Amino acid sequence: MFPPVIKNLLILNGLVFLATMTPPISRVLLQWFALWPIGNPQFSGGFASFLPWQLVTYSFLHGGFTHLLFNMFALWLFGVQIENTCGSRRFALFYFVCVVGAGLIQLIVASSSGEVYPTVGASGGVFGILLAFGMMFPNQLIYIYFLFPVKAKWFVIVYGLLELWAAVTGTQAGVANFAHLGGMLFGFLLIQYWRGKLPIRPGRTMSW
Repeated sequence: MFPPVIKNLLILNGLVFLATMTPPISRVLLQWFALWPIGNPQFSGGFASFLPWQLVTYSFLHGGFTHLLFNMFALWLFGVQIENTCGSRRFALFYFVCVVGAGLIQLIVASSSGEVYPTVGASGGVFGILLAFGMMFPNQLIYIYFLFPVKAKWFVIVYGLLELWAAVTGTQAGVANFAHLGGMLFGFLLIQYWRGKLPIRPGRTMSW
């Protein structure tokens, strides 16, 4: 029910959220560990700018309890079967590739928009996990609102299209839709690499 990588991710995200409840600590975490656009924007008397480690650390920060709860619930719900099936080491690699990939896409979008805002949340990694679940268990039923069954593959496709629509139209203010799509994109590419479907192939392919 709680394989090691998911268990540790849940604990770390929870501890970081508790730390952000103290305003001085929250300010330092936001300034140094959220994902900021490239440049040197003003930050309450100091400066907050992009730093390489932010491509990972932003995923441990969340904008509120609801944001944290939904991300961690989705990580657990879709991630348990994946980690138990493919192993903890491969699962951890996959999750953080999705996190970094989502961060890179969001960095491009945020830096080119001219607006100054930090990006936080594990959603990029979670969306990558969601994609992997749909590819590994395409016919497994997901119950929307615990009532309406839909196959995982259709759930992932529809959710991805909705994210694309929201990203293009900008209808969800304050939501990093491009980061979500980036997590899915990098997750898909890594899975295709492991399956030997890309020009560059691994030494040993695996079936998803």
